[in-house]
Amino acid sequence: MLGFVGDVGDLAKLVMAEEGARPGGGRAALEHELADCLWSVLVLAHRYGVDLDHAFRRTMDELDTSIRAQLPPSAE
Repeated sequence: MLGFVGDVGDLAKLVMAEEGARPGGGRAALEHELADCLWSVLVLAHRYGVDLDHAFRRTMDELDTSIRAQLPPSAE
């Protein structure tokens, strides 16, 4: 978990560089850190027995429902 937190910090710096808010970075470094973060999430899900596919789909459905509830009714 601590490695993941470190990777997220590195990713934050690279995203800020991509946005022009700080120097450095580069596409290859950004891709590498994104992959590192994904790997950490997959390892954590495996370690704690989380069905990540199911959890992701459920969470996206919940998010979709929440967003749709906040939108004005369509004028059909």
